[in-house]
Amino acid sequence: MALLEIDSVTVRFGGLVALREVAFDVDEGQFISIIGPNGAGKTTLFNAIAGVIKPSSGRIRFQGREVQGSNPSHMSHLGVRRTFQVARPFASMTVRENVRLAAAGRQVLQSARALGLRGRVRPLADRVDGLLETTGLTADARRRASELNIGGLRRLEIARALASEPKVLLLDEPAAGIGVDGLRPLAELIRGVHQRGLTVLLVEHYVGFALSLSDRVIVLDEGTMIAHGTPEQIRNDERVIAAYLGKAGGGQGDRPPAVPPGPDAPGER
Repeated sequence: MALLEIDSVTVRFGGLVALREVAFDVDEGQFISIIGPNGAGKTTLFNAIAGVIKPSSGRIRFQGREVQGSNPSHMSHLGVRRTFQVARPFASMTVRENVRLAAAGRQVLQSARALGLRGRVRPLADRVDGLLETTGLTADARRRASELNIGGLRRLEIARALASEPKVLLLDEPAAGIGVDGLRPLAELIRGVHQRGLTVLLVEHYVGFALSLSDRVIVLDEGTMIAHGTPEQIRNDERVIAAYLGKAGGGQGDRPPAVPPGPDAPGER
C-alpha cells in the first residue's frame, strides 16, 4: 500500500477546473517533484493534499485512510507537514524560539516551565539544537526571524516543518527568490533530509532544481497531469516540452526541461 494516494482528484472553483482527475501514488521514502508552467495547478494540488481545500471529487488517502476534506491541523497531526513559499515565522521571536515552539507547541513548553519539568525541557533543547544544525541555522539561533535573509527564512521554514517529525514533507517552491549562490546549499539540505528516509513532495518553478533532486516527477498543465516518470523521461517527453514552449510570456524558470540547467547554473536565477 502506498503511503499517499491521490485518486482522480478534481478541484473546481466555480466554472474553473483547477485540477482534473489527477491520480498518482507516493511510496514511503520517495522524492516526487510536481512541475508545470504557470497556472498548471501545482499549488492547488498541494493545498488539497495539505487540507487547505477540499477536492470537488476524487479521493486522497494517507496510510490507507481517506483524508480529503481534512483540515490542515488534522493533516499535520497525521504527519503531513508543509512549508510555504512566503515564510510565516514569528518575526519578533528568535530562530531558536521559532523552532522550539514548532517542536513542542506553546502549551507544552509553558507547562514544562511552570511545573519545573527540567527533565523534559532538556531533551527538547537537544532536539532544537539538532534541527538548527541540520538546517544550518546554529549561527543564527539568537537572531530574530525578521533579521534573516530569504535563504535563512527558507531554512527556518524547513526546520519548523521537520520539528514535528513528519512522515511526508511538502515543500512549496523553496527555491523561489534564492540567488544562484544559494541554490546549491539549499539543494544539499533538501537532499540530506530526504536521504534520512523522509518522504518528500516538492512543488517547484525551477525545473532544473526539481529534476536534480527527484526520484519521480509529475508534470501538470492546465490542471491535467500530462506526464509522470523519472527525471530523464520527463526531460525528453515531447508533451512536456510542448507544454513549456507553448506558454508565451512565462516567468523565469518556465522552460522546456529537455535541457534543464543544474541547481546552481546561471540560467536558473
